[in-house]
Amino acid sequence: MSYTYKRKINYYETDKMGIVHHSNYIRFLEEARCRWLEELNISMEKLEQLGYTIPTLEVDCKYKYHVTSGDIILIEPKISEFNGVRMTVEYKVIDEKTGKNVIEAWTKHCFTNTKLKPINMKKSNTDIYNIFEKLMNC
Repeated sequence: MSYTYKRKINYYETDKMGIVHHSNYIRFLEEARCRWLEELNISMEKLEQLGYTIPTLEVDCKYKYHVTSGDIILIEPKISEFNGVRMTVEYKVIDEKTGKNVIEAWTKHCFTNTKLKPINMKKSNTDIYNIFEKLMNC
């Protein structure tokens, strides 16, 4: 299932040079990932109510092209690895106006209980496991 998160850049997210400060891209990725999960009816809030968290273990981001205040970026998250305990989400981030690739990025996560103990979703919640498994194969 393909999903695109559309995000307008705010002035306050830019630096003295007028471009998006590099730290904000990590926030944009999380926004896109959370909205995507909402669309799949497995929002972060729902997961927490069920006793699960998905902490971020790693982030990798290569900056390719800058965007500025008022620009619109399109973020397409995609699961590239998933084994029930860990997953990797890759992101395609494009400047809507120019079509240029803004960043190349991925985040790595694990599934845990509320005490941050890793869990296997295949054993813990097959419905949620099946959603992520299906996404990985898209």
